[in-house]
Amino acid sequence: MSLKISLKPNEKMILAGAVIKNGPHPSVFFIENNVLVLREKDIITEELADTPCKRIYYTVQLMYLDDKNLPQYHAIYWRQVGELIDFVKTMRPLVTELGEHILACEYYKALKMAKKMIAYEKELLEHAKQCV
Repeated sequence: MSLKISLKPNEKMILAGAVIKNGPHPSVFFIENNVLVLREKDIITEELADTPCKRIYYTVQLMYLDDKNLPQYHAIYWRQVGELIDFVKTMRPLVTELGEHILACEYYKALKMAKKMIAYEKELLEHAKQCV
């Protein structure tokens, strides 16, 4: 079964380690085999990783894109999630599920889980702002 990817004009994606930039018109691609794919909207830069969960997402993204340095990224990841659950106990179930994906080398699924964590973190921060 093919993976269908629609790109907006000038949108980028990473496909098997190559950065692909769409031209001025919308395009549709069908990926016929199992290969690393990450759309521009799912990429976070180090500069944009400005919260604990976004930093975790960034680290998982590095695991997904750069398997040559996995031990380094794993060490950073486990430190990050340890610090997170020390401060935000309610994150434990999300971190547990994320960790299961990491241990199974399911980095794309881990990215999806990390996005859920970012959304939850955003809710917590908005709630904290209302309380001040």
